[in-house]
Amino acid sequence: MFKKILFLLFLCGTAQASGIKHDFIVHIGPFDASRTSFEYTLDKSHYKAQSVVQTNGFFDAIYPFTAHYLTSGKINPDGELQTEVYKYASQTRTNRRTKELIYNDEGVPVYRLSSKNDKSKKVEITQDPKNDGTTDLQTVFAEMAKQYNEVRFCDSRMEVFDGKRRFAVIFKDEGDEPVNANEYSPFSGTAHKCSLYIDKLDNTGDDLLWQITSDRPIYFWILEDEQSKLPFISRIHIDSTPLGELNVYAQNITVKE
Repeated sequence: MFKKILFLLFLCGTAQASGIKHDFIVHIGPFDASRTSFEYTLDKSHYKAQSVVQTNGFFDAIYPFTAHYLTSGKINPDGELQTEVYKYASQTRTNRRTKELIYNDEGVPVYRLSSKNDKSKKVEITQDPKNDGTTDLQTVFAEMAKQYNEVRFCDSRMEVFDGKRRFAVIFKDEGDEPVNANEYSPFSGTAHKCSLYIDKLDNTGDDLLWQITSDRPIYFWILEDEQSKLPFISRIHIDSTPLGELNVYAQNITVKE
């Protein structure tokens, strides 16, 4: 359950580039639960997102968890983003897991490679016309980053196929709102507030990611770096999770030329 909550966090980091790296501190309920880094690059022809999630403090003592995520792809002449690489690896106290999606030349996932404690399997992904025009979840946020950098507006809807099921990711623009510095984050200013929802498209399941984001929004606040003028995520908030209110604070950002 906890790793699904952590998975929500790095998805919300957006920037345009050369590149920008976020270092986040994650609080869930009364717990200082995690440290998360998210780096994003986007140029005229390629994009790349990579992140690391690591439990902290009490959570790390009872359920140590580390995960690495990587997505990269190309930007076609028409501006469409096409995934070429998706990889994931995690480590708990007892399990090592990996996952990789293999794409064809059209950016459609055709195989899913996965392993648990070095026992691997390869699964052919059943093709369905309903999945035409979909993308992977991390590329959705690359699309959102590109859109926000161009028009400074969040409203968007994109459909995702993750190799098993299809769903929609919905962004809504919430206007401007002040953000104040605090003991967890030095950043302040007038931020652009956005929200994120998941539409399960009548699919069923008890996945925590779906339950949290379909029942309540994820809010995030975007500020701009004063020198580079690149936007970055300063805060993320969910009103309630099974473990309490969730707040994510940007402790540091690093602009990479």
